[in-house]
Amino acid sequence: MAGFFPFDDFLTFGSNNDQMQNRPYTYLFYIQYLGLRYSGWQRQKGVKTIQGSLERGLRFVLGHEDFNILGASRTDSGVSCREGAFELFLKEALLIPDFIQKVNQNLPTDIRIIRMQPVSPSFNIIQDVVSKSYTYNFLFGEKPDPFQNPVAAFFPGYPDLQLMQKGVKLFQGKHDFKRFCSVDKVTENYIREIYSSEVILDKSFDHEEGPYIKVIFRVSGKGFLRYQVRIMAGALADLGLGRLGFSELEESLRVPEGKPLAIAAPACGLTLDQVNFSF
Repeated sequence: MAGFFPFDDFLTFGSNNDQMQNRPYTYLFYIQYLGLRYSGWQRQKGVKTIQGSLERGLRFVLGHEDFNILGASRTDSGVSCREGAFELFLKEALLIPDFIQKVNQNLPTDIRIIRMQPVSPSFNIIQDVVSKSYTYNFLFGEKPDPFQNPVAAFFPGYPDLQLMQKGVKLFQGKHDFKRFCSVDKVTENYIREIYSSEVILDKSFDHEEGPYIKVIFRVSGKGFLRYQVRIMAGALADLGLGRLGFSELEESLRVPEGKPLAIAAPACGLTLDQVNFSF
């Protein structure tokens, strides 16, 4: 029976998170969604969000609202997710047969739970992240097929692809990304490590509806600042289209003071591909 987890081995009446101490049964869910119709992950009053939709579906299947969920990544409005994760905290073991199937039946068609597993109450969905991977889809050229709009962003003109591929390598390693994020009064450390980054031409992309190309930016790291990937994508687009010099991109990583290097690329082009954890 899919989704049936009477997992008593993880019974513990304690938690590292004060809010979750009275909910010792914890489950990790993997999820995917199209972000076009939603105002991001986090629940907000009066607007549609991923968290709000999940909580409604869970309330219906569980038959109560005595639970908490916590997401691994709070995606922005319009951002999609191929395989993200959230944690469910319950007071009692989850004994509902076919739980995933039942929750999916009560979710919108653009949100789907992929799988789930019980985890120890000591598991921390934020601190135990090993890596996050993102994809940004560019459409360059003339006005593209509108059916691409939910998961790609259009930029008029044709880029210097080789220059973008050269520039994207500058992101790899540890850098101060203060010029690639939304600066706030809370964040003290803007240094982040990029494990891998690449720009590729999608040669399999069929663009019979018009003369345009699809370019993919992929990036992986342990964690990212707010708007970081979108500003990185915006900088790469500017570089390829001749609006930003290669030396300017280099300098922004060496001397991280000043205004953001580029405007954040549209949210619709960004997808959270995968979140990996240490257990």
